[in-house]
Amino acid sequence: MTRMFRSIRGRLFLLFLTCMTVILILVSFMYYTRALSIIHSKISDIAEKNISQTAGLFDLLLEGYNSVTKSLNGNYELTRLLQENSSNPSVSVINERWITNIIGAAYYSRKEIVGIHIITNSGKVYSYEKQFAGVIDINYAQTEWYNKLKASSGNMVWLGMYSSSPINTLQQDRVFVFGRQLYDLTDYKSIGIIVIETDPTPISDALSNVSISPGTNVFIMGAEGQVIASNGGQEDKEPVLTNLPRPTNEQAIIVDDKSDQLIVAAKTALADWTIYGLTPKGDFSAEINQTRMYLFMVLLVLIALSTAVASLVSKTIASPLKLLIREMKKVEMGNFKGSVNVNSFDEINSLVSSFNRMVLRMDELIERIKISSVSEKNAQLQALQSQVNPHFLYNTLDMIYWMLDEKGNERLSRVVLSLSQMFRYSSNWEEASQTTLRQELEQIRHYLNIIESRLEDRVQTEIHVDEMWLDVILPKVTIQPIIENAVKYGLEPLGIPCKLQVSAEQHDHELHIQIVDNGMGMEEETLRQVKASLQTNSDFILESTHRSRRGIGLRNVHARIHMMFGGAYGVRIESEKGVGTTVIVVLPIPLQGGTWR
Repeated sequence: MTRMFRSIRGRLFLLFLTCMTVILILVSFMYYTRALSIIHSKISDIAEKNISQTAGLFDLLLEGYNSVTKSLNGNYELTRLLQENSSNPSVSVINERWITNIIGAAYYSRKEIVGIHIITNSGKVYSYEKQFAGVIDINYAQTEWYNKLKASSGNMVWLGMYSSSPINTLQQDRVFVFGRQLYDLTDYKSIGIIVIETDPTPISDALSNVSISPGTNVFIMGAEGQVIASNGGQEDKEPVLTNLPRPTNEQAIIVDDKSDQLIVAAKTALADWTIYGLTPKGDFSAEINQTRMYLFMVLLVLIALSTAVASLVSKTIASPLKLLIREMKKVEMGNFKGSVNVNSFDEINSLVSSFNRMVLRMDELIERIKISSVSEKNAQLQALQSQVNPHFLYNTLDMIYWMLDEKGNERLSRVVLSLSQMFRYSSNWEEASQTTLRQELEQIRHYLNIIESRLEDRVQTEIHVDEMWLDVILPKVTIQPIIENAVKYGLEPLGIPCKLQVSAEQHDHELHIQIVDNGMGMEEETLRQVKASLQTNSDFILESTHRSRRGIGLRNVHARIHMMFGGAYGVRIESEKGVGTTVIVVLPIPLQGGTWR
């Protein structure tokens, strides 16, 4: 495993996968945090809206209940009948019947009313209810609800939710109870109390509107902190939280989510009640868990896709490099014939192309070195074969020179001396095939002595080479074959005095040695063939290995310069029929450290 991640493919895979995973985790965390904030904000908005609607429903409901009590308290006939004390039984029966009818009319004014009871200060009780009518708790005067009503001053008293009727002991159904004192509006004197019992379903339905989860606890709390009603019917139990915030007149609705519960509270306008909705934050976990699970699944899918993409990208980048490394190992083993063919990124394609060109160049250089070595060995062999006792020949030429000098034949003695020097120069292989321009020009002067003597001064020679170029390295016998061709094919056929010039000039980082004659020149076709032969080095190489040294010419010179310095250097030729020929030998100019420019 460790070795796998040390490869470029493994590291690219690990790097890409790590970056993608980190980015995905960061994006997922930000998305989850934002989604969580939106969910809480949405739930808070829903809770605030629900409790605001519930408070409005309670205001409407209580206003309706209040109007029923007001209608009874404001009924002049009812208050008169309740105060009338007749000794005639018939009149009493009629009065009770009228009182019952008035109460019955109020009873049927709202369908949720289950019982209306009027208790006068004299102890008479008038009731109108669905069943068990007339069954009254004889100890009602000692009850808390009765005392609250008697202590009131005519305002509505909301007694709250009861598990059974507080007046009719046989009535066991849950009821919502409220009431007020009855007054004679003429002299504003209390004549009794009125108690109304209603079905708690409308209140329970209104409370359920506050719930935003199954665990929501809804309470109606009075001004003194007592529980008026709750969604669970647990009127005698206090809420889970103590010190609950209470809305004010300026802030009718409160939303508090700083604890482990979401608390919403609203104040009713008609009664001094506060409606509370307490929702544990754990109840929100279903939607949060669903969001978390969805996000987790998406994250897993994206990581799987990132893994596949990372594998593909790392393989796409690493495969060409592996091919390149395989070919480099082959080159290291000495195989220069292979090449890498890939279609990848531009940078990798450029690297592979550069490697292919380098291998091809190395193969060409090695082949050139082999051929150059073979050619040099053949030339050395031919030179050695031609050296038939060279010391004997040197001594013989020297003897002929002294014999001619004694006889006063100075011209012929110079020719023999030049021939001897040329023979020594061309047959000396101790320094291989290299020489300096200085030595080459000295050899040229010996050769020109022979030519000028043979042509009887019909060739005038000028050599202009600056002293700074005399130590430039070049192949041995470079300029002499060019001058030989100029004399043989350009100057000698004219039969008239001609001029031959040798000069050297610098062009950028190249040294141009020019051999210029004003001889016959060349036809265009002949010049084209000569230039074409200079560009085909292989023809010379094959030919030079089988021919004798007397065939050395321009191609020979060009090929040796090409092999010694590279393809940018060699021989260039220009000629015009009847005007003359210019041959340029292009050589590199070396730096002071010996490195070629």
